[in-house]
Amino acid sequence: MKAIGVLAVGVLLLAVVASGIAVVWARQQDRMAFVQLTKLQSQRDALNVEFGRLELEQATWASPARIETIARGQLGMISPPAPSVEMIRE
Repeated sequence: MKAIGVLAVGVLLLAVVASGIAVVWARQQDRMAFVQLTKLQSQRDALNVEFGRLELEQATWASPARIETIARGQLGMISPPAPSVEMIRE
């Protein structure tokens, strides 16, 4: 009967050690996941700032006043005289 008690204590000791190792491993995985999450959030924030800057730049380059200035200055385009404009109605 004493051998069964020693075996039971040994099994329980092994279970406690395995449980402790599992807890340490799980915490380490949690820390690593948190660090990765923080890095990804920082990257997301930087990309959001860049996206806003690019939207503003696109709006600036595509403004009708800028396009008209380029069309008149670089391409020599002009508005047609009023008599040459025809209205088409369906």
